Amino acid sequence: MPLTRRGFLSQGGLILFGLASRPLLGAFRRTAAATKRWAMVVDLAKCTSAKGCRECIKVCHDIHNVPDFGGAKNEIKWIWTAPYEKVFPEQEHIGEALREEPTVLFCNHCDDPPCVKVCPTGSTWRRDDGVVMIDYHRCIGCRYCMAGCPYGSRSFNWKNPRTVLKKINVNYPTRTKGVVEKCNFCVERLDQGRVPACVEACPEKAMHFGDLNTEGAELKKLLLSAHVVQRQPELGTKPSLYYVI
Repeated sequence: MPLTRRGFLSQGGLILFGLASRPLLGAFRRTAAATKRWAMVVDLAKCTSAKGCRECIKVCHDIHNVPDFGGAKNEIKWIWTAPYEKVFPEQEHIGEALREEPTVLFCNHCDDPPCVKVCPTGSTWRRDDGVVMIDYHRCIGCRYCMAGCPYGSRSFNWKNPRTVLKKINVNYPTRTKGVVEKCNFCVERLDQGRVPACVEACPEKAMHFGDLNTEGAELKKLLLSAHVVQRQPELGTKPSLYYVI
């Protein structure tokens, strides 16, 4: 039976209604309060990851349904550690006491993110508050963003992550095979006025999070009073992640 104009409009309306009624997490909003500019500061002297602390990693991966496939080949990481001398090779003399100590790493949520520039589908973008996001439904798995990111902050699901999740947090979407993922600064919590889960869980209070646009904020005071560094600032990506060394 040929599709009439009325039938076409009717079906189109149903499709639009279905799209409009899909439950969306705050994590997938393209815009956020323009007055905010989120940033993270990690105090490496207070961080006890060298003593085996993994609280920030555990809570992040549990909340966001990050799969553990076992082994480095298929590793999915939102928060991870690497030796200081590899993370900051140009700072080895300044942070001499930290050499070979593990450094906690996240997505840098850059002001000028190269990952966004190379994504062909627009599935990765930067919100108005500085958080760099991924739309799992639009990601086609081309991995251009992984090639564009100079910090190794993105992981690719070579396998179906749902098959290895022992416990699923129903409040955050699971991913599928062939999708890229990374740290999102816990935007689902930020949109509710809460700090990232890793900041809240850190037993040594080594992580600090806040709005750079708020005058007199504790985060800004810390940045002005301490010796802080960023990863490869010469690249011009302008990371939102700072380290006290």
